Amino acid sequence: MTDAIRKIGSVTVVALDDADGPHFDLREDAFPAATPQDWAAADALDPDSLTLDGRWWLRFRSFALIGPDGRVTLVDAGIGPAGSLAAQWAPVPGRLPDALAEAGIAATDVETIVLTHLHTDHIGWAVPADSPFVNARVVVQRAEVTAFRAARDVTQQEEVLLTPLHEQGRLHVIEGDTQLTTEVRVVATPGHTPGHQSVLVESGDESLLVTGDLLVHAVQLVRPELAYGHDMDAELARKTRLSMLEHAAGRKSLLAVSHLSTLWSQA
Repeated sequence: MTDAIRKIGSVTVVALDDADGPHFDLREDAFPAATPQDWAAADALDPDSLTLDGRWWLRFRSFALIGPDGRVTLVDAGIGPAGSLAAQWAPVPGRLPDALAEAGIAATDVETIVLTHLHTDHIGWAVPADSPFVNARVVVQRAEVTAFRAARDVTQQEEVLLTPLHEQGRLHVIEGDTQLTTEVRVVATPGHTPGHQSVLVESGDESLLVTGDLLVHAVQLVRPELAYGHDMDAELARKTRLSMLEHAAGRKSLLAVSHLSTLWSQA
C-alpha cells in the first residue's frame, strides 16, 4: 500500500493531487489571530506548506473512494484545465484525470462526484464542458445551491456547472447528512460556505473524514477555534470545525485533507 492509499473496511481511499501552488493571501492575513507559537506548531505538523520565501503553499487535492464493487466516488474535482474558473488565481492546468489514470481508475468508472462546496478550486473537472466524468452524478447540498444562486442574479457556478448538470439530469441535490453507501456518508459541515459538506468513511472501529475546506491549514489543527478569513460564516465554521474534530478525535479518525502538504492527518 502506497502512502497515497488507505483502506477503511472495504473502501479504498486514494489521494489524488491535481496541482500545487501559492495561496493568494499571506497566511498571517488569512489567520490574523494566530500567534508565532501557533505557526511554529503548525509548521512542525506540515513543514512543506511554507516556502523559503514565506509563501503559503497549497495542494489542490481530491480523493477517490473505491467500493468493493469497483464503483468510484470522487470527492471534489480540483481546479480543472487551463481555462477553468480557478484560472483567476489557482495554478491551472490541473492534472486530476492523469492522476486517476495513474491510480488505475478510468474516468468512466467514476459514478458519483461529491463536491464539498462550490469554490472554483473544488469544481474544475466537474464542469460539463471540461469534464471527463460524463456519466457521474454530482452531489451538492441544497443550501450550497441556494446560496450561490442568491449571491448574484446568476453566478459563474450556475452558468457553467449547475445549469448544465441539471439539464443533463446529473445534478443530485441533497439536504443534510446522507448515506451514500454502507460505509460512506456525506456529512453537512457548514460555515466555510453555507452548504459545505464533508465525507465520512466508517467501518467498525476504522474511520476517515474527507474534510474539504473544513480546515485549510495545519494551524487549524493546532487551534481549531482560529477564524479563517475566507470562511463565509466564520462563527459557524468555527463551531462546525470544533465539533467535527472533536468527533474525529474520539473516533481516532484519519483526516483526508485537501490543501495541506501532508496527505493525511490524525485528528
